[in-house]
Amino acid sequence: MTHERIRRLRPASSLEGSIRVPSDKSIAHRALICAALANGRSKITLRAPGADLMSTISALKSLGASMSAQKSGDLTLVSVYGLGDGSSLGALSSGVGDCGNSGTSMRLMAGAGASGSGLATLVGDESLSRRPMQRVADPLRAMGAEIELNEGHAPLVVRGRRSLRAIEHTLTVASAQVLGAVLFAALAADGTTTVHVPGHVRDHTERMLSALGADVQRTADANGATTAIHGPSGLQRFEMLVPGDFSSASAWIVAGALHADANIRLTDVGLNPTRTALLEVMRRLGADIEVLAGRADSGEPVGDIVVHGGQRLHAISLGADDVAPLIDELPLLAVAMAAAEGISEVRGAHELRIKESDRIAAIGAALTAAGVEFEELEDGWRIRADRPRDAQVITHGDHRIAMAMAVAAWIGVATSVELDDPDCVAVSYPSFLSDARSIGAFA
Repeated sequence: MTHERIRRLRPASSLEGSIRVPSDKSIAHRALICAALANGRSKITLRAPGADLMSTISALKSLGASMSAQKSGDLTLVSVYGLGDGSSLGALSSGVGDCGNSGTSMRLMAGAGASGSGLATLVGDESLSRRPMQRVADPLRAMGAEIELNEGHAPLVVRGRRSLRAIEHTLTVASAQVLGAVLFAALAADGTTTVHVPGHVRDHTERMLSALGADVQRTADANGATTAIHGPSGLQRFEMLVPGDFSSASAWIVAGALHADANIRLTDVGLNPTRTALLEVMRRLGADIEVLAGRADSGEPVGDIVVHGGQRLHAISLGADDVAPLIDELPLLAVAMAAAEGISEVRGAHELRIKESDRIAAIGAALTAAGVEFEELEDGWRIRADRPRDAQVITHGDHRIAMAMAVAAWIGVATSVELDDPDCVAVSYPSFLSDARSIGAFA
């Protein structure tokens, strides 16, 4: 992917065809770590894995995990030889694991390494080194692990203990990454570890651990979720075809719904209900979307999504309870709001300030450059369409901003878009532009 290929993105005449998006990295990160913990050889098939997943594979190998990868077309088969007893990463050697830009890799591996016998140092790129890690260190320390940070940030040094304490802990933020870290550590704790989460959180870790033999129970309501896991517990070896990433599919859900002439089918996408809130929000906007359920794999539902364009969309307002389940999709949703009739509003999205970029400021600057009326709020925005114009966009190296503004060009929110760093989409979606070409976005 080069700057030249993307500098003249303009509205597409039509968008039609079928797309298989890359594997869901939230699920894949957990699958790779579970396979390293399991007893025996596991096989995980990934479709077009991005830089984040390669970071997890590389970091696990650097810390002693035995893994091999064989590529065939856009599929990569990863064979993982489990580290023995299935309840700890005790066989890992001391070393440095480079997590790249992946906060999921760093936080989950901190939990998995908390019961190890080595000294694991987890590092990341400049962006990851600015992201908060105290929130994961606190519960792991309470369980008995030794965690060192640099003023609350990476490098994150884990000196594990083979026997950890079961705890009852309330997270300070609703984070599936921190929850997952505690649950991985709890596999080696004697007794019941209970984690209370103040708000919406994804349940990928619970589904996978339960499918692999751990004793996990989760209850959830409008106020949050509570997960209890009984340890110590081992994990069974497994085989998994990781489903397509819903957040990547969201680019085409928004593009298809907002384009005047679109018919897009997204095949083999993960349909975990803790991930798919965007579907309901887009329907509230007036979008025409069908969901066709299919298989299940390691506790995860999978199916197809069909999006039809040509609908008139209208403004909506979202609060904190609405935005929590779709935090990754909010930059795309800002583009959808910019194409709808009326003034839309988002509040309660403080978490966007500490992602790969300050996504409130970044999407606001990008859409303003495109001619959209964007009022930046401390925790969100107010937005409405105005007069589209050519936009030069600073992505801040953030894949979500780059994909959102490419969609803005194709659906006519901007008359054209030039991205300063189009290659950043490879973090999660290396085939983004080639998939766009396959459905006519460059026609």
